[in-house]
Amino acid sequence: MAVEEEGLRVFQSVKIKIGEAKNIPPYPGPNRMRDCYCTVNLDQEEVFRTKIIEKSLCPFYGEDFYCEIPRSFRHLSFYIFDRDVFRRDSSIGKVAVKKEDLQKYHGKDTWFQLQPVSADSEVQGKVHLELRLSEVITDTGAINHKLATRVLECQGLPIVNGQCDPYAAVSLLGPSRSEAKKTKVKRKTNNPQFDEVFYFEVTRPLSYTKRQFDVEEEDVDKLALRVDLWNASNLKFGDEFLGGVRVPLRALGQAGVHDAWYFLQPRENGGKSVKVEELGSLRLNIVYTEDHVFPSEHYTPLRDLLLHSANVQPVSSSTAHTLGEVCREKQEAAIPLVRLFLHYGKIVPFISAIAHAEVNRTQDPNTIFRGNSLTSKCIDETMKLAGMHYLQVTLRPIIDEICAEHKPCEIDPVKLKESENLDTNRENLRHYVDRIFNVITTSGVRCPTVMCDIFFSLRESAATRFQVDQDVRYTAVSSFIFLRFFAPAILSPNLFHLRPHHPDPATSRTLTLISKTIQTLGSLAKSKSANFKESYMAAFYEYFNEQKYADAVKNFLDLISTSGKWDQKSIETPIMLKEGFMIKRAQGRNRFGMKNFKKRWFRLTNHEFTYHKTKGEGALCSIPIENILAVERLEEESFKMKNMFQVIQPERALYIQANNCVEARDWIDILTKVSQCNRKRLSTYHPSAYLNGHWLCCKLSADTAPGCTPCTGGLPANIQLDVDGDRETERIYSLFSTYMTKLIKMQEACGSKSVYDGPELEEYSTFVIDDPQETYKTLKLIVSAVQTLEQQHTKYKRDKFKKTKIGSQEHPIGDKSFQCYIRQQSESSTYSI
Repeated sequence: MAVEEEGLRVFQSVKIKIGEAKNIPPYPGPNRMRDCYCTVNLDQEEVFRTKIIEKSLCPFYGEDFYCEIPRSFRHLSFYIFDRDVFRRDSSIGKVAVKKEDLQKYHGKDTWFQLQPVSADSEVQGKVHLELRLSEVITDTGAINHKLATRVLECQGLPIVNGQCDPYAAVSLLGPSRSEAKKTKVKRKTNNPQFDEVFYFEVTRPLSYTKRQFDVEEEDVDKLALRVDLWNASNLKFGDEFLGGVRVPLRALGQAGVHDAWYFLQPRENGGKSVKVEELGSLRLNIVYTEDHVFPSEHYTPLRDLLLHSANVQPVSSSTAHTLGEVCREKQEAAIPLVRLFLHYGKIVPFISAIAHAEVNRTQDPNTIFRGNSLTSKCIDETMKLAGMHYLQVTLRPIIDEICAEHKPCEIDPVKLKESENLDTNRENLRHYVDRIFNVITTSGVRCPTVMCDIFFSLRESAATRFQVDQDVRYTAVSSFIFLRFFAPAILSPNLFHLRPHHPDPATSRTLTLISKTIQTLGSLAKSKSANFKESYMAAFYEYFNEQKYADAVKNFLDLISTSGKWDQKSIETPIMLKEGFMIKRAQGRNRFGMKNFKKRWFRLTNHEFTYHKTKGEGALCSIPIENILAVERLEEESFKMKNMFQVIQPERALYIQANNCVEARDWIDILTKVSQCNRKRLSTYHPSAYLNGHWLCCKLSADTAPGCTPCTGGLPANIQLDVDGDRETERIYSLFSTYMTKLIKMQEACGSKSVYDGPELEEYSTFVIDDPQETYKTLKLIVSAVQTLEQQHTKYKRDKFKKTKIGSQEHPIGDKSFQCYIRQQSESSTYSI
């Protein structure tokens, strides 16, 4: 989700690899082992949870998580929990990384010490305060000073045990005083509007003679205002601390007035005294990306250069190929390039051009497309994007079955358990391999057109280059569809969204053995047994040493590498797109009571949206995709509930609450995409619910009244190819900017090759430069386009810095920014004079 900033869109995303934890403190009992899982949180809102690793003090997770971040946040937090079957799971420790510190750890495997977790340290949100110091003349003629403290509002307070009923406690602190006053409690909101004023007497020395009525220097360090936010609780343990701020009175300055937002801070000395090293540590790899995307016209020069790449001769001198040459990893370049070319419908000619060039450089047909080249990485990325649903409908049912059955399939005699029989295990494994082989080789008709067109191009290039080798037209395709698509998906189903988590060790071993066998079957290798280092695998493969397997592979490869044959393909089999528990509001007429909100298992396919009492049971309600008229967020005020959205149908709207903001956005996005082409889609909707005889948003009484707000639009109908072309071009600009020194070195290499007729200099040998003059021209255009965008970014940063006001709602005062605020205030006072 993009945040708009004066014509500029800001996108935030994070990719996390949760590695392992070590030295977790043992459980205080005879068993001592723990069952641990890890959560990923935006501040305190959980957005991802790993599987539970049982009976370990050094759990290995190895799980990946990616999400677009839909809101502002202060900390990216990770909690290690110990599962308790009988009571609430207990937190062992946490890692909290401030947003501004994420770049320090960008893309690096880092061990973080776990920190203690306590109610006093778990804070989030911000508060808006206004302080005013005024003179008051008493009946005796003496001049007193009163401090008026106005608590206006808070935003983003945490929800504690499913509720947030906040109030504020306000105190003026000094050497000999601490009087506290409280606001009213605001029920069921984490964005309370208080707008209450409290008055405090400020004591003055008798020697006070200053004309200004700010606090004297000797009093400044003695007086401070403290505002604490609490959650009013009915529990016997008392109210829960939500966070607080301490404002020294020197913040008032010469004007005697202070109006600012503050980030809430943990309670001082609130945490328990725990030695950090006693809690263990957690290994993480965090890649946080923030894209600042300008209006489309700013990207025209660079975008045109990129999209023209397939037409450049030779293709090695094109802009897209140059990006692959200067990036440290080819995949860095492949991801945004593929998404950009897919978005503009030019992926097939681009991949055909770079693949043809690579084939012509290949000397041995047995090594065709075996390296980690730009071609290989681009095809990998295209298959992931365009073929994800093809993969799911083909493999997911059988993978789910294997994970559920837990049949023993170990065929290594050394690893065999005493209770297992080798022949039985071989038969179990053979059965699974046969099943998966059959579903793959009969799925050709469902292979996406864009993949078929690419495979056709690979086949033609390989067959033309190596005319003597009759099998190269098959191996050129199988090296991708089997080696880089089906086999990795079987090996790690969680990475291809076929399973939510890594399978357990025994199932993972089964999938490894299946993947090895399928990979070899698809390779059409002439010497089958020689492909296996392990003798037990070579013996097992004898089961499949029949011509029917090779024939089935060739028929499948022929089908998916025939260009244009399946242009009008439509997948009749329902594809499971997303499922999970959420809370829904009853659609009937009974509008009162919490019984109207029930937890249900939701399931979305490309045919229908259903909900069930629990997973696996029959549908309680089925909404055909063609009946979805719009999918939009629901304003929080409707039911005083966060993360709600509505699925609008002809008769009524279904109101649903997701578990967190990321999940809500995901459901809205995918429901919108699958229903985007419905002919009766609405153009307007009601952002609030219809309650008590009227719409809360526009107050109209008719429940059939047309919507009062324009619907969200502009999303493409194709689920796989939902790409923002400007955002991808911005990412490519960032890569070129990062590797500018390599671009300059490549220019030098072009000059060296053009001038010298001898062997090229060793420092330039890493670049593929077939035509130095054409490549030099391209590099000059790239540098010019990148520098133009660089100027735009510099101007944006300079303007934003000038407009940044510390203490505003967008930039609250934090634990380290108070001095900056004081300096900013004094500078503005100087300027006003």
